[in-house]
Amino acid sequence: MIRTYQYRLYPSKAQKEVMVAVLRSARFLYNHALAYRRKRWQESRQSVPYKELSGMWRDWRNEQPDDNPLRLLNMSAGQQVLRRLEKTYNAFFRGGGFPRFKGRDRFNSVDYVYGDGCKLIDNRLYIQNVGNLKVKLHRPLPENGVIKTVNLKRKASGWYVCFAVDLPDTHFLPNNQPYAGIDMGLSRLLTLSDSACVDNPRWLKTSLAKLRLAQRTLSRRKKGSNRRRKAREQVARLHEHVANTRRDFWHKTTTHLVNTYGAIGIEDLKLGFMLNNKNLSQSAHDAGLGLFTQLLESKAESAGSVVVKVNPKNTSQACSGCGCMVPKALHVRVHNCPRCGLALDRDENAARNIYHLAFKSAWTVPSGVNVEH
Repeated sequence: MIRTYQYRLYPSKAQKEVMVAVLRSARFLYNHALAYRRKRWQESRQSVPYKELSGMWRDWRNEQPDDNPLRLLNMSAGQQVLRRLEKTYNAFFRGGGFPRFKGRDRFNSVDYVYGDGCKLIDNRLYIQNVGNLKVKLHRPLPENGVIKTVNLKRKASGWYVCFAVDLPDTHFLPNNQPYAGIDMGLSRLLTLSDSACVDNPRWLKTSLAKLRLAQRTLSRRKKGSNRRRKAREQVARLHEHVANTRRDFWHKTTTHLVNTYGAIGIEDLKLGFMLNNKNLSQSAHDAGLGLFTQLLESKAESAGSVVVKVNPKNTSQACSGCGCMVPKALHVRVHNCPRCGLALDRDENAARNIYHLAFKSAWTVPSGVNVEH
């Protein structure tokens, strides 16, 4: 399995300038390849695959070797840029947005194949044409892992490196903890079938006052000025702080859940209906429920837990006591069953239904899951 480890970089002023130039070269290659693909399609209705672009990349790099901006990229780093463009086209063919040219501030990372233009030596990271960069190794890389790729990333708070490490597959014993169903929402992020709940911290809402002030300051700065650049960086740092706080919260919450419960039932939600709703979109983006699902599934196996997704249809309308359908609008927060008299919180009723769907009726734990042989 592949695990990513992120560390902070501390480049010198001269190294920062070269790293910015490397990003500029990668962006130039991305836009150049995209323009070529568009031109070929307009002229002959032929799509240019990655394999053909990869062969042309060497010729582009060797043109005018003295002042060619592509010379800062080695071959493997350029191939990674072309693979990124290929992924963008594949996403477009699956229904995503059409690939667009990248602006100066829209291309903030470049990938290297480890050992080809980059290498970690003690607490220094060597990058071709940049030199040895100081790395803050706040946690050691696993000794039994193999570094596959290195991602050099620029954020508002500074420069970072992400190591993609290939770890050997490990079988974990089940943790023999109780099962639980989880209902996801916005008023409360999580409601569990055992009545436990996780409130919504509303990270973005609590930071809106500072963001509004920073964005107001940005709007008053003259375009192209140094003061506008500093104001833009301040807005970016505030947004990064909100994202980091959200991610830290979900990391801690999902770790607690997979260590507390042996199997967890969740809804197989398509979050587009919330993200595209003008009344819910900001709260839905702020909640980060997609991030929660992703982290929960990635951590469950190593904790000896199991995540089961169920169809969310009627989980809020059906009675968890007798199965009777009790239609209710979204603003009705209490479930009252006229047949069996069950009265409880709407979200807890849904969590119980998810629990029954996952573990009592249509699903049983398959033999051999997370069991060491």
